[in-house]
Amino acid sequence: LQLPADLTKMHLTDNPHPQVTHVPSSQSGCSIASDSGSSSLSDIYQATESEMGDVDLTGLPEAPVDSEDEEEEEDEDIDRTSDPLLGRDVVRECLEKEPADKTDDDIEQLLEFMHQLPAFANMTMSVRRELCSVMIFEVVEQAGAIILEDGQELDSWYVILNGTVEISYPDGKSESLCMGNSFGITPSLDKQYMNGVVRTKVDDCQFVCIAQQDYWRILNHVEKNTHKVEEEGEIVMVKEHRELDRSGTRKGHIVIKATPERLIMHLIEEHSIVDPTYIEDFLLTYRTFLTSPLEVGNKLLEWFTVDSLRDKVTRVVLLWVNNHFNDFEGDPAMTRFLEEFEKNLEDTKMKGHLRLLNIACAAKAKWRQITLQKPSRDSPLFFSLLGGSDKGFGIFVETVEMGSKAAEAGLKRGDQV
Repeated sequence: LQLPADLTKMHLTDNPHPQVTHVPSSQSGCSIASDSGSSSLSDIYQATESEMGDVDLTGLPEAPVDSEDEEEEEDEDIDRTSDPLLGRDVVRECLEKEPADKTDDDIEQLLEFMHQLPAFANMTMSVRRELCSVMIFEVVEQAGAIILEDGQELDSWYVILNGTVEISYPDGKSESLCMGNSFGITPSLDKQYMNGVVRTKVDDCQFVCIAQQDYWRILNHVEKNTHKVEEEGEIVMVKEHRELDRSGTRKGHIVIKATPERLIMHLIEEHSIVDPTYIEDFLLTYRTFLTSPLEVGNKLLEWFTVDSLRDKVTRVVLLWVNNHFNDFEGDPAMTRFLEEFEKNLEDTKMKGHLRLLNIACAAKAKWRQITLQKPSRDSPLFFSLLGGSDKGFGIFVETVEMGSKAAEAGLKRGDQV
C-alpha cells in the first residue's frame, strides 16, 4: 500500500516545541512548583498537528470504526477491574501459595490487605512483611466445626480473614471474634494450652496461621530493626530500619514514633533516604498531636537565628505556605508569625527566599470581602496603603495597626485591594 505523498514527508522532530521560550531564573515561579518549561502530551500533540497541516488521506483503505458493542465490552472490563471482589481474589491467590513460592509482589499484595486488620495494627512494617512471608492459609467449610479443644496444646497464631468464630470458656462465658481478630499463642516458645473451645459460627471461615516458632522469632527479633533515641533516660524517638530494594542502596531508618517535641526537632535534622517526605508528612498531620501550630512556628523563628539552620527553616516554611496556606490565612497569630518571618528574611538579605515566599503567598491567597465602618469621614483608617498607578504596581496594604478596627475586620499586611 502506497502512502500519500504528504504522509511520506512526515517526521518526528527532536524538538516539537520550537515556540517554547524558557523563563529565566529571575522570572521563574516558586521552586516548589513544576518546571515551567516542561511540555505535556497535549502540547506535543498540538505542535505536531500544526506542523502536519492538512493531510490528504484519499487513497487509504477504510477501516471499521469501533462498534457500540465493543465499547460496552470495554466498559465491562473496566468495571471488572475496579471490582473490590477482584482484589480479594488476587489476595487469595497469594495466600494459597506456599511460603517458599511467594514473590515480592505477592507479599506486597498481602501487606496492602493485612494492614487494614486490627490484629496487625500495632506492628511495624518490617514485622508485618515478615509475617506475610510465612503465613499459611486455611479454610473451614462448615459452621459449628471445632478448631481448638479446651486444653489442646497450641502451635499457631490465627487471624480471621472471613467469617466468625466463638470461644466458649470453661466458666460458661463466650466471646465472638470476627474479621481481623486473632487468637492462639502469644510470642513465646513456652508450651501453651487453649483455654476454652473455639468453633466456627458460619460457613466458609478463612484464617491465616503463623507457626509458633516463626511468630516468636519475628516478634522477638524486631529489636534489631529499630533504633531508640534516649534523652535523660527516657526514650523520645523510635526509628525502624527499612530497605526499599534488594540491592541495599536504598536503606535507612524511618521515624515511626516520637514525642511531639522530638518530632518538631526532626524537621531540621538530616532525613534518611527512605524518609524523604518527613516534612510534608509532619505538616499534614501535626494537628493530631499538637494543640497549636504556633508550637512549630515559635521553634522555627528561634532556629532561624542560627546561621547553620536558616536554610532548613526557610524550606520548612516555604513548604508549609505552599501546601497548607489555610493554616496562616485563617489564624491571626499565624499571620503575625508569617509577617515576622518575612521581616527576618528582609533583615538577613535573603531576597531569593523572600521572593519565593511572596510568590507562594500570592498564588495561594483567596478573594475575600471586608467591611470596615468609620464613625465619621475624619476618623483614622488604622491601616496604610502602598502602590498605585504612579508606582507601576497594584494597591497593597502596607501596615495594619494591632488591635484596631481594621485588624478586627480581617485586614492584613500584604492584602491586595
